[in-house]
Amino acid sequence: MWFRDSPLVSVQQVTVSGQSGADAGQIRAALESAARTMSTLDVQLGRLRRAVAPYPVVKDIRVTTHFPHGMDIDVIENVAVGALDVGGQKVAVAPDGTLMHDVTVSPSLPTIPVSVAPSGTRVTSGPAAAAIKLLSAAPRELLPRISQVMTVAPHGLVAQIRGGPSIYFGDATELSQKWIAASAVLADPGSAGAVYIDVTDPQRAAAGSGGDGQSTADAGSTSAGSATSSAAGATTSAGTSTDGTGTSGAASTATIGG
Repeated sequence: MWFRDSPLVSVQQVTVSGQSGADAGQIRAALESAARTMSTLDVQLGRLRRAVAPYPVVKDIRVTTHFPHGMDIDVIENVAVGALDVGGQKVAVAPDGTLMHDVTVSPSLPTIPVSVAPSGTRVTSGPAAAAIKLLSAAPRELLPRISQVMTVAPHGLVAQIRGGPSIYFGDATELSQKWIAASAVLADPGSAGAVYIDVTDPQRAAAGSGGDGQSTADAGSTSAGSATSSAAGATTSAGTSTDGTGTSGAASTATIGG
């Protein structure tokens, strides 16, 4: 027990990696200071995590020791999936709803308009939490193409594609399946010019062209790029739909996966 905390195994060389952003220097200093109060035989992860608790960008840490005096600390950062927009003031938000005030908001991040800034350090309920959940489930390659997410009656959650259609998701259930269906329609050349894609029922993804009278996507021949699901066996039916603005137009419906 004496040897475990003796100067013979005290932490003297600390290497911190993985941190970035405006608070990177402060994060490194906080971890180095806490680590040097420990030994390589008595690493106290709780103390290290508390040292970086004031920095929401830090999701977790991993520690490796090198007997007798070395410690490597790998910082695992939260990755923003969107930004809350309160009257033009934007705050990056992590997949678990953590607000990351110290992170610069990239123009490519989807925005989530809110009327009142949330209190506390995390968004845990309400339409904003549902929008964060939707963005967290989105394919990584598709995320930069989304300009914003909001809740719009009667379509529920709506994701707006930059220079493209709105995607109607309904509620926040079956989000993985809904994104697979939406990706299949977006990838189909027949979806060009669509005003909306409705994946409220992910098994019957419907795309509409609004008031221009043009037919839209048939997702049946497009792979969703997923090992678990693909857009196959589509059946298309002509009909009349509404694009959310009161304008009627053509719509097509694709049955996904059978």
